[in-house]
Amino acid sequence: MSDLFEKIVSLSKRRGFIFQSSEIYGGLSATYDYGPLGVELKRNVTQRWWNAMVYRHQNVSGLDAAILMHPKTWKASGHVDAFSDPLIDDKTSKMRYRADQLIEGYIDRLRRKGKDETADRVYQALVDALNAEDMSKALHDVIMAEEIRSPDSGMFDWTDVRQFNLMFDTHIGPVQDADNKIYLRPETAQGIFVNFHNVRETGRHQVPFGIAQIGKAFRNEIVARQFIFRMREFEQMEMQYFVKPGSQMEAFEQWREERMQWHIDNGIRPSKLRWHEHEKLAHYADAAFDIQYEFPIGWQEVEGIHSRTDFDLRAHQDHSGKKMEYFDPRSNEKYLPYVVETSAGLDRTVLTILCEAYREEEVDGDTRSLMKFHPKIAPITAAIFPLVKKNGMPEVARKIQEDLQQHFHAFYDEKGAIGRRYRRMDEVGTPFCVTVDGESVEEGSVTVRHRDTMEQDRIPAENVAAYMIDAIRDWKP
Repeated sequence: MSDLFEKIVSLSKRRGFIFQSSEIYGGLSATYDYGPLGVELKRNVTQRWWNAMVYRHQNVSGLDAAILMHPKTWKASGHVDAFSDPLIDDKTSKMRYRADQLIEGYIDRLRRKGKDETADRVYQALVDALNAEDMSKALHDVIMAEEIRSPDSGMFDWTDVRQFNLMFDTHIGPVQDADNKIYLRPETAQGIFVNFHNVRETGRHQVPFGIAQIGKAFRNEIVARQFIFRMREFEQMEMQYFVKPGSQMEAFEQWREERMQWHIDNGIRPSKLRWHEHEKLAHYADAAFDIQYEFPIGWQEVEGIHSRTDFDLRAHQDHSGKKMEYFDPRSNEKYLPYVVETSAGLDRTVLTILCEAYREEEVDGDTRSLMKFHPKIAPITAAIFPLVKKNGMPEVARKIQEDLQQHFHAFYDEKGAIGRRYRRMDEVGTPFCVTVDGESVEEGSVTVRHRDTMEQDRIPAENVAAYMIDAIRDWKP
């Protein structure tokens, strides 16, 4: 883990963004709890996603499907038979890795060393291995041929590659036998597909239309590390967009453009984002791109945009015996719609925003750490400080807080020196701090300090809300 990444993880715990789950019992691997500031940040992200996907598109409706689904759902989707990752173990350190990601990490190291020709050769070998009939053996052969060493022990002592199914299973009802076996959903998309007709009919939709959902999913990840980047319990923000066969590429490009812009609008620098095209397509897909972000741990996927053809609706039609076809009244034809999917990891998006926001700046010979969140995402938009806890200042400050709470999350703080209060708010990413002093009590003016520039403006107290709304609208990263 890089030093920068460790600083972000440390700040996240210290300031109440994210905690290790079950920490008092030693923690549970790859599970995390969102603290007071983390849950606000997460809520702001989900609201912006919902606004962009549902409220701005009249032909997209929302859904909240159950986590527990009929087990035939996962047989139809292919998860029971094929939802596996290639696992390989370092015999020395006992650490486990995904074989394909181990090779990808090796390729990245080659490129950083300027060995592009070798990297290209290994990359092609990886692509060939992923498409091989015996993928496990082919991946193992690449690792052996390139003598790829363990990132943890530095040793070259590997097990064979084997496939590991990622689904958690449980039982429903009082009897634990094969007939009562069900699964925690490994993705949210299937809840959308099985409700295709329910949403279409009640929403009075015609193709093309979309179904959006935010919800929990569960995967027994073999390599669950790197903080909240890869967890066993996580949340997805997904939209399945149903289109007429033959029109899927037009919709695919539309959603590619929209989804990239959404991340940029969250304050992510375009230079830190890139497209990654899948060399090996899933059996159900005819196009697939990932939006990647340059984390301190390297370029990693944040969101996927996939053209899934009619695989899912057809599979559920075949396994359930229920017709999933759509009758198009405009063309008088019946067909199974194709699907364009946008799927973003909510936790990964939060981590992206945390990494993007973190800054260290030299101020008067001291280092200031701060989070430069977009003001519309920041957990706290404004902090209100009475300069001292007397002479009517707390009362004025409380009144300003109450007024601001009608518009956004405002926080009152009267503890400690004013400089320390500024420092705390900078570190949690609060864009504005309002200081109430003696002049505020006498003349009704306050000081507004800007997080990013530390500049201060003196304005009438009754104008604070309007001032901040204007500043948020005009904010630039």
